[in-house]
Amino acid sequence: MTRAEFLSRLKRGLVGLPTHTAAEIVADYESHFDDGVQDGRTEAEVAAALGDPDRLARELRAEATAQRWTQERNPSAAAAAVFAVLGLGAIDILILLPLLMGVVGALFGVVVAVIGVFIGGGVVFVAGPFAGFPGGALAALLCGLGLMAGATFVGALTALVTVWLVNGLIWFARLHYRLLKPALEPQAAGETA
Repeated sequence: MTRAEFLSRLKRGLVGLPTHTAAEIVADYESHFDDGVQDGRTEAEVAAALGDPDRLARELRAEATAQRWTQERNPSAAAAAVFAVLGLGAIDILILLPLLMGVVGALFGVVVAVIGVFIGGGVVFVAGPFAGFPGGALAALLCGLGLMAGATFVGALTALVTVWLVNGLIWFARLHYRLLKPALEPQAAGETA
């Protein structure tokens, strides 16, 4: 594979990243080619040593979205990090996707229940004193406040669990990459020898 082919495939794989980030990555790999040619290696040897540009792009996109998650901590960054991690490998998708779908479904159910309990608490708080709530108006106000406070607590706990799960998924992706990288590099080095 030539330098132009490698960089073209790498650029294609980095589509969607911020322009300056993609440009820095491409410039870094161009310098790898420059250094390799100065050391007397051919473009094909340098490209083989660097590995598959499509795989590199997936790993770099996953790392960039993981960094975005650690900086922004919003639902958009979390979703991007989860999908980038799932894009690292087909085996991971087969293992993680069913588990992830179950966890996301359970979290969604908890969020819907929290919203329902909070709204129900508001209704009890507002309408209870006028509707003849058992125990009187004060009991209705306190019950409504208790339901809303409990829903807020469970909602906050759900948000913390969600952050913990996204961080765990990013940790898994980084561990997965660190474990696979040494296994792939000797193979690439063996091809050039």
